Amino acid sequence: MRQSLESENKMIESISESPLYRIANPQSIAFFGASKNISGMGTSILGSLQAQGFEGPVYPVHPRDEQILGLTACKDVRDLPEIPDLAVMVLPTRVVPEVLDACGEKGIRQAVIVSGGFQEVGPEGADLQKSLLAVAQNHGIRLLGPNCLGVANPHHKLNTTFLPNNSAPGFIGMASQSGSFITQMFSYLDHYGMGFSTGFSVGNEANIDLVDCLEYLGACPHTRVIALYVETLRRGRQFIETARAIVPHKPIVAYYVGGSAAGKTASLSHTGALAGPDRLYDGVFRQSGVIRAHSMEELFDFCLVLGTCPPPKGNRMVIQTHSGGPGAVAADACSRNGLEINPLGKATLEALAPYVPSTGSANNPVDLTFSRNPMDFFSSIPKILIEEPSADGLLVYFLIPDSVMRRALDQMGVPTEQIEGEVRKIIHAQCQSIYDLQQQSPKPIVGFSFMDRNDRFISRMVEMGFPILESPTRAARAMAALYQYTQFQRKLVKSA
Repeated sequence: MRQSLESENKMIESISESPLYRIANPQSIAFFGASKNISGMGTSILGSLQAQGFEGPVYPVHPRDEQILGLTACKDVRDLPEIPDLAVMVLPTRVVPEVLDACGEKGIRQAVIVSGGFQEVGPEGADLQKSLLAVAQNHGIRLLGPNCLGVANPHHKLNTTFLPNNSAPGFIGMASQSGSFITQMFSYLDHYGMGFSTGFSVGNEANIDLVDCLEYLGACPHTRVIALYVETLRRGRQFIETARAIVPHKPIVAYYVGGSAAGKTASLSHTGALAGPDRLYDGVFRQSGVIRAHSMEELFDFCLVLGTCPPPKGNRMVIQTHSGGPGAVAADACSRNGLEINPLGKATLEALAPYVPSTGSANNPVDLTFSRNPMDFFSSIPKILIEEPSADGLLVYFLIPDSVMRRALDQMGVPTEQIEGEVRKIIHAQCQSIYDLQQQSPKPIVGFSFMDRNDRFISRMVEMGFPILESPTRAARAMAALYQYTQFQRKLVKSA
């Protein structure tokens, strides 16, 4: 325990030296661009900041309005009663350099510039961004943006994006060259029981880029896995070196969108980024130890499993199911993604024999069709399978409809008024059993189900932090990413 505390203290010392530390953990904020116009972008972002419960003082700055969203506004940043840690700007493009200069004179050294209309719009905007950068360099200001949404740090009750974040603080650290994939992912992640540790929208990366974010998130004690949305890498060599230093301790997953002709064009107009060939980025990610995702869904599927499961020692998987089709699809998906599905050993087959009915199959996938004792599916059977010596991980298919339980309890003669309570008890016992097994096992266990996320069993497992994905293919690909991380770890530790 003493070693872990000392390690965490060193990590905190390291992270406090990052140019992003005061941006992600400000004690006070000067806010430019909010007004009495409740539909304005600046007002919406200030509202998100308040809704998140930010605990430090927030100083709106406005030349005319005296009260904004219940806060007393100041006419000029130079008149503020203290030097805020952070300036957030949602202003017309032409005035941003002038306001940043005034912030620099006040002594503010960190900024989030939401305003667009810079490098991403063409030569005139690029010239304006050079002027902005010159002002920042003159005062020693580090800034996110321009053309970004800034930062979401639920652990610090900070949200500078325009959508409120109602999800709990999480374990995914994200750096994105699209602001949308920070602010618009709040509810999506919450749907899967995840959330951001810290999310950065870097925009045009005037003087803070993905590499700076990687360094911060690599040191962040709340971050278990790092997610990247990439349109271009402006510092390729530094990216590789930084990622290689982080991967032995923490996984990184990247979604790159600039490899196609359409993606390249969209990236240029989005942030002014010059994208590179798809195969080049494949090589960069492999060399860095970064796992590549091929969709936003896959990016977060991988993050969910990498953030909740131990990495497998090998690629041999066992599949547990009570329905042949989903088990066969899972086996096929495993095989297509480099995972092996091998027969079970003699000792495992003997241990399983009392639990497998004549209509079932003890081959791998283990297809039970039904269980004599329904709790066996959540306790005895997965425990036997996870202890199989030739298995490195377990995939489990879940189908537990409430209606079937209610009907069975009714047929057993349970009084109607007691059925709902009994269903709750059964589901709680099922969830707790499989969750406890996952927590005790050194091997990864990943679930998959076609059931709705609002189903009582699924939602309870999500609340507990157990990874359940919405198809066998997605579960298999996420398990393959987990194994790929094992390989990257071994390779980088060996070469260190």
